[in-house]
This record gives sequence, C-alpha cells and structure tokens, in this order.
Amino acid sequence: MSAANKLYNYFLHLSPMKILLLGYCIIIALGTFFLSLPAAVRAPGTKNLLTSFFTATSATCVTGLIQFDTYTHWSFFGQVVIICLIQIGGMGFMTLCIAIMTVTKRKIGLVSRSLMQNSVSAPQIGGIVKMTKFILFGTIIVESAGAILLAFHFCPEYGFRQGMWFSVFHSISAFCNAGFDLMGSQAPFSSLTAEVGNWYVNLIIMFLIIIGGLGFFVWQDVIATKFRFHNMRLHTKLVLFMTVSLVFGGALLLFLCENGTASYENLNYSERIAASMFQSVSARTAGFNTVDLAALTESGRFIILILMMIGGSPGSTAGGIKTTTFAVLLLSVITTFKNRKSTEVFGRRLEDHVSRKVLCVFTLYLSFSCVVGAIISRVENADFLNSLFEAVSAIATVGLSTGMTPTLSPLSHILLAFLMLFGRVGSLTMLLAFATGKKHIPSALPAEKIQIG
Repeated sequence: MSAANKLYNYFLHLSPMKILLLGYCIIIALGTFFLSLPAAVRAPGTKNLLTSFFTATSATCVTGLIQFDTYTHWSFFGQVVIICLIQIGGMGFMTLCIAIMTVTKRKIGLVSRSLMQNSVSAPQIGGIVKMTKFILFGTIIVESAGAILLAFHFCPEYGFRQGMWFSVFHSISAFCNAGFDLMGSQAPFSSLTAEVGNWYVNLIIMFLIIIGGLGFFVWQDVIATKFRFHNMRLHTKLVLFMTVSLVFGGALLLFLCENGTASYENLNYSERIAASMFQSVSARTAGFNTVDLAALTESGRFIILILMMIGGSPGSTAGGIKTTTFAVLLLSVITTFKNRKSTEVFGRRLEDHVSRKVLCVFTLYLSFSCVVGAIISRVENADFLNSLFEAVSAIATVGLSTGMTPTLSPLSHILLAFLMLFGRVGSLTMLLAFATGKKHIPSALPAEKIQIG
C-alpha cells in the first residue's frame, strides 16, 4: 500500500472532531505559508513567520487580533489571502468542501455529512446537504447586499476601485464576525472610529454582524415560520430573545458607564448612542470599534468583556460560549431558586444533560481565559484586567483590544493563537478530539449526599 493510501485510510478512521481540528490546522498552515511570501507584505524585508502564523490563525478563527495594521502592513495580495481565510473560517471549511462536491456531482458520503453536522452544530444529519446549499447562497446574498450598500459610502470617498474593495472586504469581515478592517488607510489601528457618528455605516455593519451571529439554522427557521415567533423552535426563540436583550441591555449599560467620561467627551448625544449600540453589537465577537477601547472606564471594559465571553449563537460565524449557553445558565439559576425539578422556558422543558454541557463549556472558557490572562499579565508585567481582556477576546474570537496585542512577546502571541483555535473549533469539539474513545461500562456507583452552598 502506498504512503498516500495509508494517509487516506488513516484520515478516514479519524473521528469527526479530530478531522475538524486537523482541517483548521491545515488551513492555518496554508494561510501562514501564503502570508509569508514576499508578495504578501508592502515593505520588502518585513516578513516574520510568527506574524504570518498569528494573522493566519486570527483570520481563520475569525477573530481580528493583529500585530500590525492590516492595510499598512499587508499588500493587496496579503489582504486577499486574509479575506479568503476569513470566509473559509466563517462559513466553515466543510461547508465549502460539500459545496464543491455538490457542484462537481461527487457522492457525499456519511463521513462528510457527519463532519458537516459537527462543523455547523446541526441538530441532525438528515438534510445536511440541503442545509449546505442554504448556507452558501444565504451567505452570498447577505454579503453582496452589504457590499453594495457600503459601496455608496466608500466609493465616493476612495474612488470606485478601492471603494469597492473596501466594501467587499468589510462586508465579509462583518458578516463573518472577524473584525479585520482596512481603515488603516486613514490611521493605523483606527478601526471604525472615524465613522462613530455615521449611522448609515454603523447600521449596515451592525446588521451584518447580527445576521452572521444568529446562526444558519435560526435563519432557516425564521424564514420557514414566516417570522411568526410562536411557531419557531425553542432554539430560535432563545437565540432571538437573548440577542435582542444583550444588544439593547449592553448598549444601555455602556451608555450609563461611559457617558460623561473621557471616551465619550468629544461625542455629541447622537454619537454616544451610536457608539454604545455599535460596541454592544460588535463586542459579541465582531471585533470592530468606533471608540478608543483603552480610554474606556474599567466598568465599561468589564461590560465588554462579559459580552465578548457570551458571544453569538451556535452554528453561526460568531464565537464565545454562545447565547444559548448563557441562557441555560441563567435558567438553571432561576430553576434552583424556584425549587423546580426541571428547567423550563417558553412552555418547553430542557433535557437534563444540557445543563451539564453548559457548565462544562462555561468552566472551560473561564478557566482558559483566566489562566492565559494571568500568564500574559505576569510575562508582560501588565494590568490583569487588560491581559484578561486580550485572553477573552481571543478565546471568544472577538478581536477587540485595548492596544496590547502589537506589543506582546512571542509567548503571549502563541498562547493567544491557541485560544483563538480553541474558541473557533469549540471547547467540546477540542476535548472530544483528544478523547480516548473507550467505552464506558453502564454501571452506577453508590450515591451519597454532599453539602452545597
């Protein structure tokens, strides 16, 4: 048997979780290679393997943390590589693989369907090919609409050619919740601060972020039920309710914390409302900012930190512990206070094992964030809140930064890259990828009570 056949057979015998993890690692490796080419940078001699690796990881994991400004450091070729990595990472590489197999009329086997199910958090394997087509065409339609609308702003300002490129780049980046931008053409690392009072641009970017962060199955359910909330699935109801609550609740808290402070002092009333709304939306894994995050109060940064940790919804382009995870955490607390036997919401009862999974996800994200935040704080001799902010931004695949990322040491960048991959692949997927696969004997140990609280 040839080496190629052996490798193919080995690949087929891997679990779907391991294949997903391996797939993302291969994409990051390819991205690192292309970004390491001389044509990828603007200035000759500025190549750096760690910078290429960190940027490729950040783009593939749709995070947005960067060492160098995207516009001033990377050439047009480098920017194209970055946006391709963002698109692949945002949609999921298995979505593109199955789309290619469908176009070329190749048979889609059970392994591919199982991989797709795990890639987009599908509830079942049935209808997964049809779902892939829905994701592909839905993404193209939404991103195209976003690019056309943004072109009315960017083309008059930068000319047709550059304006269209800016429109396409920012539309894809916003929909995929990546946070990469090209606004370094005005000032490096400025993100969208120049557009803080521009409601037109703000609303388009926010719309793209929210649509991308809702999840592909939520789109399908909303369309299928013709926007009738009472006919929607429980998952869709929870996602929509939590999304609306977090967007407006986060905006209100940010406005109350930052109004009258240094971060909002040069903004009028309309701009302060726009900044609060935009940051509340963007903090949940998009990574754009319209105000200087380093100027925010500690309370404001802590609110954004919480929003980043919660993130978007399952099966979406967003990261974080997910809105449904946070909802179940809150519902479990309410259930305990009311002394109920089961967790109930919207006239439905949640399965008992859901609470255990939720607690596992939350504990893993919190533990990794705190540990890496503490290490960065010690290694860089930096403030812990700022270090934790960077760690949460990485693991929740957000990309917001208080300005620390470019100044960090190689060790800190490697730790952040690991968190980005962990956050994009998913905590449970990462754990199951390294599980031994041993069968457990269906037996139960004697029960004994312990004291809680």
